Amino acid sequence: MPKRSRRYLQSIATLDKQAKYPPREAVELVKNLASAKFDETIEAAINLGVDPRHSDQMVRGTILYPYPASSPPKVLVFAKGENAERAKEAGADLVGDEELVNKIREGWKGWKKMDLLLATPDIMGVVSRLGKLLGPRMPNPKAGTVAQDIAKAVSDFKQARLYEFRVDRNGIIHMPIGKVSQPTEEILQNFATLLSTLMKARPSSFKGQYIRGITISSTMGPGVKVDIQKARELVETT
Repeated sequence: MPKRSRRYLQSIATLDKQAKYPPREAVELVKNLASAKFDETIEAAINLGVDPRHSDQMVRGTILYPYPASSPPKVLVFAKGENAERAKEAGADLVGDEELVNKIREGWKGWKKMDLLLATPDIMGVVSRLGKLLGPRMPNPKAGTVAQDIAKAVSDFKQARLYEFRVDRNGIIHMPIGKVSQPTEEILQNFATLLSTLMKARPSSFKGQYIRGITISSTMGPGVKVDIQKARELVETT
């Protein structure tokens, strides 16, 4: 069991682990419990009833928040010609074509420092050579990471409003919804947008309780459970 800091232990001592809070109370509690010296990110962990081992129960896609949800990500773009120039102008941190693909194939690991990998459709035939190396980080149209308008995609992601989501092997979606320094109202609107998006992404073949649990926490703080019914009401009224 990892050793916890005194700050963490002091924070969790004031928290009722069994309680499930309305979204606003949960967000404000998380903000009050955050005590790191940096501006912590607030993340939502949403437990879905799906079994991602079955392809027809995979939940993935993109979400566009009304407000930034974290610090701007580092973006790598596979593109060539005019698209490469547009990506650079839009703020991409690294842009390359087939030469970059070959560099990665030869063992260059700098791409792992990037938070997000994007590509234009016309270069995906080359990028596909990296399938085994990139794994789930491979640019994908369904995730919004393969885009014809690469400048807009880079801009949206760099504003920390556009995100890719994908259920993990345990059926949980982990997503940032804001920073501790942000107004509670902005975090709540991002949270409602996330829930609404996930509800729309519910697999048509899935039967049973879809959302089984919601927990939010700051980077260094303890998790706070959210009342699911109250969360649904937030979505309906936002």
